[in-house]
Amino acid sequence: MNRVYLSLGSNEGDRIGWLRQSLQMLAEKCGAIVAISHIYQTAAWGLPDQPDFLNMAVAVDTELSAADVLSKIRLIEEALKRQRTIKWGQRTLDIDILFFNDEVIDTAELQVPHPHLHKRMFVLVPLADFAPDYLHPVLKKTVLQLLAECPDPLPVTMIDQKL
Repeated sequence: MNRVYLSLGSNEGDRIGWLRQSLQMLAEKCGAIVAISHIYQTAAWGLPDQPDFLNMAVAVDTELSAADVLSKIRLIEEALKRQRTIKWGQRTLDIDILFFNDEVIDTAELQVPHPHLHKRMFVLVPLADFAPDYLHPVLKKTVLQLLAECPDPLPVTMIDQKL
């Protein structure tokens, strides 16, 4: 059994609805969701002139390989109307693989750990909800340590909404 840590975000349309549907589809296509963070509202990162995101993190136990999880994620994003037109642009749903067990993967299609997770508060804050002591296999720091050192100045605000 493999454990994959994912970041989910939405800033277009029914953001809560997209996140809710993505959780259902992840459970159907990838495996058992074993941890879910709170939902956080954050300003858009990388391309600031767009609506705020709702972000969360989940952990999934799966029989799939990392490449197969990536394939399923892309199918889920496509099914939920994700458009890949502008880098860091507005989207119904974005799902990123943060960690896959403690593996280091570097292919043309997939980099794990996610190469920018330690620079993004909107990733680290939700991940810290359920995996504060998870050790980054390359940086050799826990999620809490990465959070304390994160250079991202954008605020991350928990919202009172459960999925």
